Amino acid sequence: MKTVVIGSKGFIGQHLVNYFKGLGHEVWGADVVVDYAETDHYFLMDASNSDFNNIFQNVKYDLCVNCSGAASVPDSINNPMRDYYLNTVNVFNILSAINKYQKECRFINLGSAAVYGNPKQLPINESAQIKPLSPYGIHKFQAEQICEEFHCFFGLKTCSLRIFSVYGLGLKKQLFWDLFKKAKKEDKIELFGSGNESRDFIHINDLVKAIDLVFKNSSFEADIINLANGKEILIKDAVSTFFSFFEKRINYNFSGSSRKGDPLNWKADISRLKSFSYSPSVDIEDGLKDYFNWVIKNY
Repeated sequence: MKTVVIGSKGFIGQHLVNYFKGLGHEVWGADVVVDYAETDHYFLMDASNSDFNNIFQNVKYDLCVNCSGAASVPDSINNPMRDYYLNTVNVFNILSAINKYQKECRFINLGSAAVYGNPKQLPINESAQIKPLSPYGIHKFQAEQICEEFHCFFGLKTCSLRIFSVYGLGLKKQLFWDLFKKAKKEDKIELFGSGNESRDFIHINDLVKAIDLVFKNSSFEADIINLANGKEILIKDAVSTFFSFFEKRINYNFSGSSRKGDPLNWKADISRLKSFSYSPSVDIEDGLKDYFNWVIKNY
């Protein structure tokens, strides 16, 4: 089993590489980060002008997972061209290389639930209206369309995953990392929103297992699949749980103001994922406890 993970030095990419190696896959990585320890199974990419042809010219893979791209809603608003290039153009270029050198390689693109925006009803299934609130969400939807294009017109085996709120060891951005940084240096913390916003959190250990299940069960006919746990968690409850692990009392309040591009409430319909025999193994309390222990130990 030969697999290549593009974006292998990122949060999800590193976990996915380790997971597939644990299953006995022969794994190649590709990223813009120099890795002096790995030479034979690693492609160093040019961040400003990525050429994916050399990845697919000489090795025949069973699977390519694209974990690369930008992952910041605020940055997509400030730098929409950069976000477009990383999340959309690169997907086109990867699929062009696959189409040129090895049409049988299956392709999974890591997309985002940001394509849904503020849904009209919960839970959100894959046929819900697409109404993104940011350039990031628009570009992730365009990447899905590119995957459909290469399947429909060139016969490639593609699949797009709409990932909800993933967290876990190694993540140094987003909600819980920001909470940790604020708690270290501030006596009184002010947070965006009302606290009644909600997300569908999925632990990184469950996410990589879900990706493997998709590989084993998807038809790869430009499939679109939600990746989440199907559980709505209020932000105020997630914050309270995380801060409960600190020895000192953390004083915080919600400002009531929202950030541009942030949705209000999310809960995924994961019927398709469950049809692949998916079930979560890490609940939010245990996952946040492990994450807390990791950040305290390392930072």
